[in-house]
Amino acid sequence: MSPTIFITGASKGIGLAITTILLRTFGANVIALSRTRTPQLVALASDSLLLVDGDVTDQAAVVHAVDQGVKKFSSIDGLILNAGTLEPLCRIGDETSLDQWKNHFDVNFFSLVTALKTTLPALRKSEHCGRVVFVSSGSAVKGTAGWGPYNASKAAMNSLCRTLAEEESNIISVALRPGMVQTDMQAALRQTGVAHMSPEDYQMFVSAYTNGKLLNAEDPGYVIASLALTAAKSMSGQFVSWDSPECKAYRRA
Repeated sequence: MSPTIFITGASKGIGLAITTILLRTFGANVIALSRTRTPQLVALASDSLLLVDGDVTDQAAVVHAVDQGVKKFSSIDGLILNAGTLEPLCRIGDETSLDQWKNHFDVNFFSLVTALKTTLPALRKSEHCGRVVFVSSGSAVKGTAGWGPYNASKAAMNSLCRTLAEEESNIISVALRPGMVQTDMQAALRQTGVAHMSPEDYQMFVSAYTNGKLLNAEDPGYVIASLALTAAKSMSGQFVSWDSPECKAYRRA
């Protein structure tokens, strides 16, 4: 029986790349939870893809997606936690409201807890060995100015990954840094980041785009898909970069 992967944030960018690779390269079943159905996501329609509309912060939507996925495919063997937001870009001492920080954490952290609580019963029973891939960021270990909520939420994500690895010894949990990928987030940074970031950090992102250094989503996306299916037990609890030696076996040949 083909393994089944549940992914959040599948409609565009790296999430769309992961979904495509899971379906077309690895022949996996995919349960895709997304707020919107982009034409590119709809074009992937097949018996192996279950599209579920919903927001990751809506517990009922997550529960519904898992219930429908188990009903259709009989199992959930992997979870990819990809949905996230960068907003608000702000500085700790500015006038950004605490509610905006809380809203950010609802998306980038508390939704992870909801997804884990909902999928763990199925992951524990997986015949393929349950796996969870947290799509993290280098920001988890670097305090980029103007990215306070994002830095903190990704650090919390990594901590959750480590804790899950300790608590669920039969489930393999990996947090992965995908690098600087050509996505809407990068475009937003170039448009609005200058007001919040240091000049050096802002110019680094602009230069990466100008000089063609941003990654295609398919490169780290392939690694994430591979890890969700076959990550080794030795990687559980780790935070790794998509291009690190630990991920060499999971990259495209």
